[in-house]
Amino acid sequence: MVPDYRIYPEVCYPDFLDDGAFVVRWVKDNIARFGGDPDKLFLKGHSAGAHIAAMLSIDGRWLGKVGLNPRRDIAGLIGLAGPYDLMPLRDEKLKVIFGGTDRPETQPIFHVSPGAPPALLMTGSRDRLVEPGNSTRLAARLIAAGNAATVLTYRHVGHFVIMAAVAPFLRFLVPVMRDVDAFIAETLRTPRQTIRQTVQQTAATFEIAGR
Repeated sequence: MVPDYRIYPEVCYPDFLDDGAFVVRWVKDNIARFGGDPDKLFLKGHSAGAHIAAMLSIDGRWLGKVGLNPRRDIAGLIGLAGPYDLMPLRDEKLKVIFGGTDRPETQPIFHVSPGAPPALLMTGSRDRLVEPGNSTRLAARLIAAGNAATVLTYRHVGHFVIMAAVAPFLRFLVPVMRDVDAFIAETLRTPRQTIRQTVQQTAATFEIAGR
């Protein structure tokens, strides 16, 4: 399912997060009718969509508004080229959207705590719109809090190609879907508590994909 959400100038922060939370609530209540499992929900997004997916997965306020808890109801987070740590803002439009130059509470990295769902953060080494450090910094913060996080950095890939490669006829460009499928399979195969214990014992590592 690929839902939409309201964008600027129709809305500003945090209305698009509420839109995302309502979508997750709907999916939780209805996915069984389409053959899905409401206990195996992964949130995935690209760019601004990755910001929304991360906020819903990490900051429990938003799903809490619709009676859900990301620690219980979200199996994993998958972010593609996401802006997770943008402060201070320099773009004038973003300053309007997020209500100021420096509001760290609008960023996923600000809300990291123990108990977050496992995260796969994917980025491109040539992303000039959302610099790859957003993914590595969020992953480091998640790991420091005892959560599971992996970064895949695709060489010679920019902000839009990483998303375009989701399309079946462009998957030869970057193995995004192969890596997403592997992450989902491994996450569902490993109990959440086991994942946390492994991360705490090994401190985890970032995987760099040289493709």
